[in-house]
Amino acid sequence: MPTIANVDVKGFVVRAGFLKSCAYFATGEGDITLSDQGIQVLRPHKDGLLAAEPMNEGAGLITSGDDGCIYRCSADGSFELVAERPRKWIDLIAAGPSGAVAFASGRTAWVHLGDRRTKEFQHERAVGGLAFAPKGLRLAVSRYNGATLWWPGTDGAPSELSWAGAHLGVSFSPDGKYLVTAMQENALHGWRLSDSQDMRMSGYPAKVKSLSWSAKGRYLATSGANAAILWPYYGKTGPMGQTPLQLGGRPDILVTSVACHPKEDVAAVGYQDGSIVMCRFEDKAEVPLRRPGKGPVSSLDWDSDGMRLAFGSEAGEAGIVSLQE
Repeated sequence: MPTIANVDVKGFVVRAGFLKSCAYFATGEGDITLSDQGIQVLRPHKDGLLAAEPMNEGAGLITSGDDGCIYRCSADGSFELVAERPRKWIDLIAAGPSGAVAFASGRTAWVHLGDRRTKEFQHERAVGGLAFAPKGLRLAVSRYNGATLWWPGTDGAPSELSWAGAHLGVSFSPDGKYLVTAMQENALHGWRLSDSQDMRMSGYPAKVKSLSWSAKGRYLATSGANAAILWPYYGKTGPMGQTPLQLGGRPDILVTSVACHPKEDVAAVGYQDGSIVMCRFEDKAEVPLRRPGKGPVSSLDWDSDGMRLAFGSEAGEAGIVSLQE
């Protein structure tokens, strides 16, 4: 049976996950709680923390705040300043290959490369989201009326993808063939990058704030409805003309966070009431992982083995669910 080890944190959990074997919980109050053999609490930012993003293969945690600073935190409790933009509100960050870090404020996005060079990219409208491609140093910037694709390692012209409306969160498919954005309206939009073919995914009763690709990239799991909605991305047309899977449906409770298992066709689903279940794609079977809590689940993530799940809530609750007997 699953067991829960609760972790004491203060404030809205912005991001929960793992740096290899070490669980982390980053809160809006500015604390980063590390839970491994013991508990450590880091506070790199002077004030609050706005965003946190794990680096590739759990090498560290990138954080940003309203102090204009971007830090890299390690599982051993150390942290270092990566970049600083005084008097800037940095609430969008992304971690890329070879230590690259992207961050944005207003209409400007920056990429801090592993060799300490920094590239700056200007846009006509405010940046809504950032994501690195799974292969190569390619950055997607979502914005009003579409997205822009940059190659930060070169001085080449960007590629533009257009669709009317405000585009916020952005994500590449694991094979790099598709780009998907969560929109200000209750919908997703996507492009097949080989030919810029549009893909519209609508029908949500609320905004989509959580996206997670399945282990083999065949499905994109999303929040924003009374069930986890999983759009199929196999075949030549992606989700177009296909019916999405619906997992963990509840009649009157919205899904607020999703996390696909790193190895199996399974997803953890977090709800508005703080409860968490684990759902299997094949038969939609459910295993309860957590009872309702004090607030909506704000973050979920698995460790690399898929045996532990870190969670956090908007009400300052956090913990680690273990599937080991």
